[in-house]
Parts: sequence; C-alpha cells; structure tokens
Amino acid sequence: MSNPPQAGSPLQYVKGIGPKRAAALEQIGIHSVQELLHYFPFDYLDRSSIVKIHDLRKHVDAEKPVTVIGEVFRQELRRSRRSNRLVFFLTLKDETGSVTCVFFQGVQWYKNAFEQGELLAVSAYPDFDKLGRIQFTHPEFDRLKGAEEEDEPDWGKLFNTGAIIPKYSSSADLTNVGLDSRGFRRVIRNALKSHLNSVEEILPEEIRSRCGLLPLGAALDQIHFPLHGENLAAARKRLKFDELFFLQLMLAYRKRRIGQEQKGITYSIESSLARTLVERLPFDLTKAQRRVVNEIAGDMKLSKPMNRLLQGDVGSGKTIVALLAMLVAIDNGYQVAFMAPTEILAEQHFRTLDGYLKDLPVTVRLLIGGQKKKLREDILGDIHNGRANIVVGTHALIEENVTFGKLGFVVIDEQHRFGVLQRATLREKGFNPDVLVMTATPIPRTLSLTVYGDLDVSVIDEMPANRKPIKTGLRTEADKGKVYQFVREEVARGRQVYIVFPLIDESEKVDLKAATVEFEQLRSSTFPEYQLGLLHGRMKSEEKDEIMARFKAGEIQILVSTTVIEVGIDVPNAAIMIIENAERFGLSQLHQLRGRVGRGADQSYCILIANYGWFDEHHKGLESGEVKKEKLNARTRLETMVQTADGFKIAEVDLRLRGPGEFFGVRQSGIPEFRIANILEDGELIVLARTEAFHLVDGDPQLRSVAHQSLRRHFEQRYKDAFALGSVG
Repeated sequence: MSNPPQAGSPLQYVKGIGPKRAAALEQIGIHSVQELLHYFPFDYLDRSSIVKIHDLRKHVDAEKPVTVIGEVFRQELRRSRRSNRLVFFLTLKDETGSVTCVFFQGVQWYKNAFEQGELLAVSAYPDFDKLGRIQFTHPEFDRLKGAEEEDEPDWGKLFNTGAIIPKYSSSADLTNVGLDSRGFRRVIRNALKSHLNSVEEILPEEIRSRCGLLPLGAALDQIHFPLHGENLAAARKRLKFDELFFLQLMLAYRKRRIGQEQKGITYSIESSLARTLVERLPFDLTKAQRRVVNEIAGDMKLSKPMNRLLQGDVGSGKTIVALLAMLVAIDNGYQVAFMAPTEILAEQHFRTLDGYLKDLPVTVRLLIGGQKKKLREDILGDIHNGRANIVVGTHALIEENVTFGKLGFVVIDEQHRFGVLQRATLREKGFNPDVLVMTATPIPRTLSLTVYGDLDVSVIDEMPANRKPIKTGLRTEADKGKVYQFVREEVARGRQVYIVFPLIDESEKVDLKAATVEFEQLRSSTFPEYQLGLLHGRMKSEEKDEIMARFKAGEIQILVSTTVIEVGIDVPNAAIMIIENAERFGLSQLHQLRGRVGRGADQSYCILIANYGWFDEHHKGLESGEVKKEKLNARTRLETMVQTADGFKIAEVDLRLRGPGEFFGVRQSGIPEFRIANILEDGELIVLARTEAFHLVDGDPQLRSVAHQSLRRHFEQRYKDAFALGSVG
C-alpha cells in the first residue's frame, strides 16, 4: 500500500498543475503543496453581500462597492463621440435584469477577455449613465464559471444554499497559464482533496485548547472553502495565531539570549559628569524624565546588555535623558556611539550635545560622509584611541575602517530607519554594549509588541511644565492674506516664524526651486520689512549653521525652509509654524514639524495651508477613485492635526492610513510580512500569542518535550534564518 502524498510534496503532485503552472507559482514563492495551501484568499463572495441587478438603484450611494453575479449577455466596442476614444461595454444579466459595465482603459484586452454565457461576479460603486441607467465603471471582476464547463461547481446554485466563494489574487503571468481566481480555486480544491490528511499539526494540544484554536488541517480547509461565516472566523483566528505566535517565539528567544546568554558591562551609576550637567541645566527634569533615567540606570547596573526603547513625543526631552546615560558610560571609561539616520539629523544632534557639554571635559566628534580627508583621519584616530568620548554619526559609523577603543554604549535614533544588519554591525564594534533606541514616533502598543517586542520600553509621557498647548488651524490658499497679516502682528510682538515647503524625494530639485522662488517672493513682496532666511538640505553645513545661528540670535525673523527643520532644531522664541501644501505631508511629519514651535513660555501656533487641487494636477494617471481616496486621506491627516496633539492618537491614525510597512518608512525595519494577521486589528490575538510564546520558552526553552517536537521542527525549518537575524537586530 502506497503512502499518502505529503503536504511538503512538490506542486507536480497536484491535479491540474503542470510544468508551466508550477513554474509560474514558483515565481511568486510557492514551491510545495504546503505553500499552495497557505496562499489564502484576499476576499470572499457570500450570499449576504450579493445584490440582485434589479435592486442596484437602492445602492447608488453605498459606502462600499456592491457585487452582482450575472452571465455575460452582450459585449460591444464603441467609439466615444466626446473624446473619440474606444470604450468597451460589457452587459451582464441575472434573473431580475441586466447591467452594463463600462471600461475606458485597456479596452483591447477587455474585448477578448470574456466568453458569452460566462458567469462573473463584478464589484464596483454603481452610478448612472447620461440616460439615467445604472452602470458600473471599471468594476473588479471574478470568474465563477465558464460557459461550457461541467466540472466546475454550479456557483449560482451554491449561492442559493449559502455558499462562500474565495477570491484569489492573481497577475498577468498567472492568468496567462490559467491561474486567475477561478484557476486557483480549482487547483487548491484539488490539493485539499489529495493532501489535507497529511498536514502536520504544529501547535501543542495544550496551546490549542487554552486558546480555542482549530486543528491546522481544519483551518486550512475552511479558510479556502468555508461552509459558513463562523467556520471562516475560526479558521482565520487559528492561522493568524500561527503567524503571530512564531513571531513572538523569535522575540522571546532573542530576549532570553540577550538577557541570559550574553555577558554585558556592569556600570557604576554614580556619575559626577551627569550630576554636574543636571545642576547646570537651566530647567528642571520632569517627573517622567527622572523616572526614565532611573529605569535606564537600573539596566546599566546589571551584567546583561541593556536593550531598551525610549519613546517620547516631540519636545518631551529624550535627548537630555539619553545624554545623562551616556555620561554614566563615559565616567566608567567607555565610549558612546550615537547613530542617526540622516546627516542633517546627525549634525543637529552633534550641535545639541556639544552645546550641553561645552563646559564639561567630554569630547564629542561628528562622523558623516563627505568630510575632508584630513578631518576624517583626525576623527577616526580619536575614535580608535578613545579620545572621542561621544561619536555622533550616520551609517558612516559602521564602516569597516571605524574602530572604537572601548565602545560600551550605543544610542540609535529612529531605529526603524536602519536595517537589522546595520544595527548589528554597530553593536559588534563594542563588547555587547548597552543599547538605547530612541524614537519620537509614538508607537501604538500592539505594534510595539510586534516590532519592539524584545525590548524593554520607557515612555516619557509628560511635557515640560512651561509649555502651552500649540493652537493648530487649517486654512486654504484663499486665506493666505489673513495668515500673513497674523504673521506681521506676531513678528511685531517679537516672535519668530517658520514657513515650511514640502520636499519629496523624487522631485527634490523641482521642490527646491519652488521653495527658492517662494522665498524671493516672500522677501521682496510679502515681508520686505523683515529679515528672512532660507534653509534647505543642499546647502553646505557651514551655510546651514550660519542661518540657524542668526535665527536663534533673533537676527532673522522669518525662516523659510524645506523639511530639514523637521527634527532637532530648538528655538524657544519661534512661535509660528506655517506649513505650505500641508496635504502633501505625512501625518508623522506634520506632527514633527509642529513640534518645532511651542518650546518657550509664549502661546504658539501651527497653521496648515491646504491645496487639495494639487491631487488633481499631480495624479492624472490615477483612476478617479484613487485620487478620491488620496484626497480623503489628506483631509483625515489635516483634521487629525487640528483635533489632537497627542502623539499616540496621531500615530494610531497614521498607522491606520498607511499600514505598518509605510508607517516605518522602510521594509528593512523588521516588520513581518503577514499573510493573514493584521496588527491593526488583531491586538487581542497578539497579546494571546505573546503570552503563550513567552510561557513556552520559559518552561521548555530547548523544546525538548515530546509534545513540542512538531513545533520545534517547523520553527527550525521555517524561521531559522529569521531568528539568526533577529538575535542581532
């Protein structure tokens, strides 16, 4: 008797997959039956979401797309009288009536895409044509059954008995070999029939029982072809849990490895340098700052390496807290590396630290790209022989020729903008140094449990006592005259002003030119009676330093700038922040810019000037629905800024609008690519998976229990490489 086929078998063992389809699937990372079974539907059609064609008029103002199912009844290619371009019309009918779908783009493809009598599900927002008839414009469509096919289930009949039909993502290459959504349904149904019984359960029974989880085989069956909504929900819960559990398992091992296996530096936290600095500060530390200083000092006393995340909103005083910890390390004879993501930010941190330490016996050096050879050699020498107590720099710090004499403390600012390997390389330049990660981007709790789940977290949740809340207003181009009059009144009272223009990577030269032109206009026509300065990223460091020094000294009343002032600049007398084309900025960036004012005792203002027409001008290649979504997101960002100054609330909205990957700016941030879990929606499941993973590692760190053997095999096969990176991240 032959053995049943295994879920890890090659794709060729699935009925309906030949060499061409196997090759196409391998291009998207599907090499085995197991991986095919984990290619989950992106959506479903169920009876409750289907509208009869006769009832479409009731749904013209629907908040989400409407779906109808019908047979292809008529196809027609016509030339538009108004634009003289070809338009494709596809008419579908069901037992209640007919509806026409209109396609303006890709008509040459659409005219050959459908068979007469083919059964389609189409989804879109219904609208009216010129004669008042209901139509769909460029709907999404899913093929349910070909005109002549007998082996395909009769989806029309199944709908009447409550079937739920899966929809699968495809591509041009996959569609060319018959793997559109319907093709995927066929081969996955075949794979389930032949291989489902061989799917190995990976979670121990005790975890499944405690968490109320389906067996893996049942979950895979019901994620693809659920009998009803409850089964689908249970399948999604199980498969989401798996993804979250293995991520948390990696974090648990990483935290255990750093905490128990790595020997770190045991610091004496008595520091005369830190005490002297605190006594000389022109302000008192807040309660939150003192609490966080104590948390960091508590870590530094221990023999294991510190691995702590310091979160604090814009202006909350993270830098001074980090500096006090650095001085403890220096008093113990160690060097400090302070890595920032950009040269501008590194320069600003260097100036800030140098200003705090000007009367203390501490040497701060700046290492960035583009420095002159002689200066760079001097800096590298100081780093190597230990004369440089604090080295501030960009990724230049991790270059091979940078060798520290005695690196014991590492500060990484805005960690998510560095890759895992970059951070690891910096750590390896010392002997298990203490690491403090800082971010001014408040991170919602569920996200921090996935991205920073191996770090201890400190939060500065209190602003300095003398700060008044910043008043934020939203204005349009038509209001500029009133805005500029308000600026004159405030400048007459001795206040200073920022006017910021957007700078976008791809069009930096164009935007820079626009900022320069606007600066000349503002200086010559709008505010000729005041001193204006211009600041942008292409200026030399000496030029930027001179402009900022004059602004701080009050010689410049209005500073026109690109986003180089987003972080690090502290001018207490600057009371007004005007952000031009505010709709083009991200929410986190707007929040950072607003934080440049409100640093003194006077009332400060942030004025957002929006020009929503910009979207129509610069997104001509997008469908109208996409432009509408962009506009809606922009309005949400700007209204959020007006409604709240709470960094965590702002971050939650930003995360919801952009998603985790874009929220952190780069894919190398370590954020996992989940197939089915969603860290915005699955907060409770994240906490549950974390509890189970950390409990498992505490109780059986080597996974030696008989009940844990399947889990151990799966972890080693699927996550070994990721864990190796995770251990140094």
